[in-house]
Amino acid sequence: MREPVELRRQRILAAVQARGTARVTDLATELEVSVVTVRRDVEELAREGRLRRGHGVARSALPVADAQPERVGASGGGDTVVLVVPARHSYLYETLHGARPVLEEAGVRIALHIAPQVPGAEQPLVERALTDGARGVLIAPRWRTLASEEADAQWLCGLGVPTVLMERRPRPGSALHALDSVCSDHWYGAHLAVEHLVALGHRRIVFATRDDSPTARALRAALAGIAGARPELDAWTLTLSSPDAGPDRAVGADRPAVHLPGVLRELEATACVLHGDVDALMLVQDLAAHGVRVPEDCSVVAYDDVVAALGVIPLTAVSPPKGEVGRAAAELLLHRLGDPRGSGAAPARRVELLPELKVRGSTREPGSPASAHSME
Repeated sequence: MREPVELRRQRILAAVQARGTARVTDLATELEVSVVTVRRDVEELAREGRLRRGHGVARSALPVADAQPERVGASGGGDTVVLVVPARHSYLYETLHGARPVLEEAGVRIALHIAPQVPGAEQPLVERALTDGARGVLIAPRWRTLASEEADAQWLCGLGVPTVLMERRPRPGSALHALDSVCSDHWYGAHLAVEHLVALGHRRIVFATRDDSPTARALRAALAGIAGARPELDAWTLTLSSPDAGPDRAVGADRPAVHLPGVLRELEATACVLHGDVDALMLVQDLAAHGVRVPEDCSVVAYDDVVAALGVIPLTAVSPPKGEVGRAAAELLLHRLGDPRGSGAAPARRVELLPELKVRGSTREPGSPASAHSME
């Protein structure tokens, strides 16, 4: 899915305000869009007075004192922290917007880096920022596979500066398990989705998730465990939410054919939980094309709640506290930076925040079981 224009412009604005000045070519590389696209965005932002345009550069429109304040952060001196999030990941951009005001209010400058969608992209970005003087790291690595998570363990644990993982919970026993981290409790999010559907009377449910990130893996495990422990369910199954939702999206990789209306029909399911919003919105469209009504014939719950409310039928969704994760991670990093005993003196902290369920128009009590047979 193409990134919304306003979200891309917010990213440009955040990068420019964090640095004071940014080259258009650098922004295009970081955002993985064309220079023409960035130039057009910069022109529009300048027209709105949100930044200033120069020859090949964009400059912050904030007064100098606001764009790069005299920094009296937690350590008492001039501080910069590097913040790294994956490219084209709107969910994690919301954590960025949560972290930003906390750091700015503390007088800490943000060096924002957008990691391209290639393995190992985060390491050179972080190392370059540390060479430039960054004193702390806030990072949400992509980690499409467990192998990529393990590959990052050595360098992340050896940075020698306070480091906080955002919306990432390393597997128990790994070296990364001892790093500070702030994460949504995705088990609880899965519980909310299942509890809501069971309370409505649904007894046959399809769980369709991604399998290409720590969040996706945690959610898959949680849904399987919760569903397996619910005796009220007559039948359930766990599948991928789309053909490209697995960790093997390389060209030529074998991928399972995923046709969710067919999966729903075979199970005679009356409800589906999907990770994430885009796949859920596309399922609603696909079901409509097959004559299946949402929610009359099939209830749909999305997981992420980034754009779930914007569909023709606003989707009931589990909403992880994305902004709060960013805020809590920034506060934890500031605590580390201000600890006079040194960054490694205090025990590591693992913070979990609970998602909430936002009930909208895509769920209701199940209709006639016969409705499932129309999903052809």
